[in-house]
Amino acid sequence: MNISNEKTSCMANRIIQWAALIGITMLMSGVPVSAADNGLILMKQRLADIVGKEVTVLTVDYAPGAVSEPHIHPGSVVAYVLEGAVVSQLEGGGPVTYTQGQSWYESTKTPHVLSKNASRTEPAKLLVFLLSQEGEAIKVPMR
Repeated sequence: MNISNEKTSCMANRIIQWAALIGITMLMSGVPVSAADNGLILMKQRLADIVGKEVTVLTVDYAPGAVSEPHIHPGSVVAYVLEGAVVSQLEGGGPVTYTQGQSWYESTKTPHVLSKNASRTEPAKLLVFLLSQEGEAIKVPMR
């Protein structure tokens, strides 16, 4: 890895860490996504520099053993594990277990065929950043 890549990687990690801290401090003022999702919208903001785009920051809580329905996100997603461990599988790939402090990226409209708490006894929590068109749903169930 060259110095430029190391600096970029370090900067990206710092941004994720700061975003996680900001998200945690915003938890008390959040808006529920829906009872089924166990999600809480922390912030939804139009982007001034990209016309028609917005960013949504939310947390997703997984009870022990909880599994989300297969779905797609209309926008790009970055997910960060705040607590516990989550198993995620995108179409075309295998399941990957992410633990506290790890993150991943989901490209726009990539089918998310598996998303679940890796533990049957401990809760898990994600901090999610979604970049989408204004007014788009956070997630859409797969048929």
